[in-house]
Amino acid sequence: MHEDVERILFNEEQILAGIDRVAEEVTRTYRGRDFTVVSVLKGSCVFASDLIRRIPIPLELAFVSASSYGAGTESGDLALNFFPAESEISGRNLLLVDDILDTGRTLARLVDELRRRGAAEVRTCVFLDKPARRAVDFRADFRVFEVADLFVVGYGLDFAGRYRNLPFVGALKKECYERSASTAR
Repeated sequence: MHEDVERILFNEEQILAGIDRVAEEVTRTYRGRDFTVVSVLKGSCVFASDLIRRIPIPLELAFVSASSYGAGTESGDLALNFFPAESEISGRNLLLVDDILDTGRTLARLVDELRRRGAAEVRTCVFLDKPARRAVDFRADFRVFEVADLFVVGYGLDFAGRYRNLPFVGALKKECYERSASTAR
């Protein structure tokens, strides 16, 4: 898998330092308040796990599943696969955690849906923010890193289900996703 990565953008040490910084910001924001971290599966599970272990105040954890890429490199139709139970949303302060803020469509739709289902407050936290790809006006409340318009993998981010287990974030070689696209035709 490492040979498929053009270059490493963020190594393990940089990732953990960035998460420590964001965990401090989240802790300051929610200290003295009940809140629930809602991890967007599958991509954010690695980030959310490391993040919550660095937040030294009480919190609850829930999951939501949304998918839009499949085996491609362009964001497509968003499928909302499952949501937390109503009791985990209604009247609650939620921190929606995702791996990457790209077009903004996924997070915007999830925030709207969580509010529609009765959340008192919904804030967002992303591991990577790719503003060059934004298709809707959306900003995360917390972000670890900003990244250029590259196809990135590792640390939970995938391409066609692979590379999530890399301990760093890297730019995937163009021939890897182009080869995959040509074999899918």
